[in-house]
Amino acid sequence: MTETTQHLSSPDGGSRPRSPEFRMAAEALRGLRQDLFHDAFAYDPLPRMRVDGPLTRLLPPRIRRHAVWTPHALVALAGLLSMTIAGESAGDDIAVVVSALLAIGPILLAMLRPVGAFWFSMVATPIATTFGYGWDEWPWRPGSFASHLVVLTVVALRTRPRVAAWMWALTAAYGILVEPFFGSEYWSSNTGPMLVCSAVLLLGVTVWHIRREAKQEVTAQQTVTAHERSRRTLLEERTTIARELHDVVAHHMSVVAIQAEAAPYRVENPPPELERAFATIRENAVAALTELRRVLGVVRAEDYEAPDAPQPTLADLGALLDNVRDAGLSVDKAITGAVRELPQGVELSAYRIVQEALSNTLRHAPGASARVEIGYVLGGLGLRIVNDAPPELSLLKPSPGAGHGITGMRERVSMLNGEMTAGPTDDGGYEVTVFLPVAMVSEDEV
Repeated sequence: MTETTQHLSSPDGGSRPRSPEFRMAAEALRGLRQDLFHDAFAYDPLPRMRVDGPLTRLLPPRIRRHAVWTPHALVALAGLLSMTIAGESAGDDIAVVVSALLAIGPILLAMLRPVGAFWFSMVATPIATTFGYGWDEWPWRPGSFASHLVVLTVVALRTRPRVAAWMWALTAAYGILVEPFFGSEYWSSNTGPMLVCSAVLLLGVTVWHIRREAKQEVTAQQTVTAHERSRRTLLEERTTIARELHDVVAHHMSVVAIQAEAAPYRVENPPPELERAFATIRENAVAALTELRRVLGVVRAEDYEAPDAPQPTLADLGALLDNVRDAGLSVDKAITGAVRELPQGVELSAYRIVQEALSNTLRHAPGASARVEIGYVLGGLGLRIVNDAPPELSLLKPSPGAGHGITGMRERVSMLNGEMTAGPTDDGGYEVTVFLPVAMVSEDEV
């Protein structure tokens, strides 16, 4: 009968389903075979300790290089302690050597073959008992007692919690089965203390496993959440930019359509060809406007309302700076180069970048002063918004914000094929530098 068979033969030649108890027992036996018998002596060396923690990073480099072997040193120290206990409770010189080796052997093996070390400890326990002073303790001699506890702890730390349960169960079975056959009124059983001590240790290790797995799961979930939040922030910023550009383009297309319709009436006796040309321009403008509203209109939220006033430009920076000054931010403005009219998309993006950079200063550096520099250069527009470090004795506390600012600025710059850098300054402030390219218009095209 194979392991996948789901029915047992009945006396009448038929079959009956297996009981839940039978299936549970079969599953438990499969788990036992998988955990403690399958590749029991597989090579699995104890990994070195990580030294990137908050405490180990404080160690000098030379000590930190050797700190990676801390787990191995602790296991070896526990082995030496068990070996000492075993030697003191042994008989003659040969018994001391044998008892010491049987105590330290399973512990050292646990650093290389953890499950095999458990079986080695189980086999070494009755052998070590024969080398003690008399038969006052059974079935674990003092050295074997300490060695087996260390082995259970090390193996439980290196395997999953189910293995710890199986090891404790087999340890209990060994103690319970051995006592009736070899027990005596002159010998004291230490099965009870062994089971209690091992249960406490294994329970502590299991709790540690559960906490570590929970922490890893929380860390993974936080990573996924941060990634999703970043994506959502990016989509929200792109949606906001699309809404604003939709309003800008829709305004221009509406103006084109109206001017194309009114143009024939501004000319006395216009030729039919001119009237048809203006009619075609108006039809194309209206068609483009309709298609634009159909495609980009889907990015509007249900509660979104188109602005009544035109979108802001760099000419409106004065009102923006007055507002932030009223909010408590000391800000200066400097303009270099010949001021000229730029495409409205560039003007709007530049205005929003300055607005967001100053808002970040208000949120993250209350009490600091800022400076806005605008450079009209050949081939584009340069922006530099920098603030100094906030005063240490400020009554205003920074607010965390929503994390949209830098993402939104980068999206606007990327949309215009520009360049942007943002980061802290040497004096503890923050600087945002942007270049927005603007195509040059030759005199022949004007």
